[in-house]
Amino acid sequence: MQVSIDKNSGYCFGVEFAIKMAEDEMEQSDQLYCLGDIVHNDMEVSRLSAKGLVVIDREQLSELRDCKVLIRAHGEPPETYRTAIENNIELIDASCPVVLKLQHRVKTAFDKMEREEGQIVIYGKKGHAEVIGLTGQTLEKAIVVMEDSDLDKIDYTRPVTLFSQTTKSTKGFYAISQKIEERIQAAKQELSRETFNANDSICRQVSNREPQLERFSLENDVILFVSGKKSSNGKALYQVCLGQNERSYFIENETEINTDWFQKDEKVGICGATSTPMWLMEQVKTYVESLEEGVLSV
Repeated sequence: MQVSIDKNSGYCFGVEFAIKMAEDEMEQSDQLYCLGDIVHNDMEVSRLSAKGLVVIDREQLSELRDCKVLIRAHGEPPETYRTAIENNIELIDASCPVVLKLQHRVKTAFDKMEREEGQIVIYGKKGHAEVIGLTGQTLEKAIVVMEDSDLDKIDYTRPVTLFSQTTKSTKGFYAISQKIEERIQAAKQELSRETFNANDSICRQVSNREPQLERFSLENDVILFVSGKKSSNGKALYQVCLGQNERSYFIENETEINTDWFQKDEKVGICGATSTPMWLMEQVKTYVESLEEGVLSV
């Protein structure tokens, strides 16, 4: 078999930056708290936990005093920063610059919508760390939509400003945007920038991977997509692979591989999400290459 790793897969800049900050900080101290999983990949979380990274939730944050807490790439709502000041917590802020810029845009748009009796709508997964940070900019008034049924929450007689979670599918964003347009017109509202303002705020490091993955999926007989099962980005990018190659398999690590997926003399492509570490994809590659002669069917 010929086994290759997609050179465009692996950590995006924001995740890589956050992990580097965590590792640098833990070189100077035995323990560092992290608000939520630093990345949606259990194996990487376990690796960093062994180095002293302690994952906490928001309730635990409110009980901490006089310590250091890492803010991961997903960003945080204003409430987290207020808690840190009140509890004398030093924040190691590894928020992705793309996310921070989006938070500012959402806050500015929200202030405008408040004046105009409009609504902020966010295309994303409710409860996702990044979405919590975004809705926090709107005093929790933003409407989060992902499925068609969520669109019923919007009042189409009032102005709508739409943003997207940075790691969502571009195709999904424009599909939701089109449906909102249609509902505004059905409510007999004139469609204009004043009534509907759609902002494609998807990170280009994410959206640019879609066409690259489409090509990679077509170039190989079998695709092993490596990702944590909690990764929204992983779920979206896996669907891109599956759309081009029906022999695409979603795995967390090499233990989930089934040898029945392969035949001899085939090309196997390994790729992953923006939250998938390169060391894990290399580990999968080594395992596939080490499959014993005779295990694979001709």
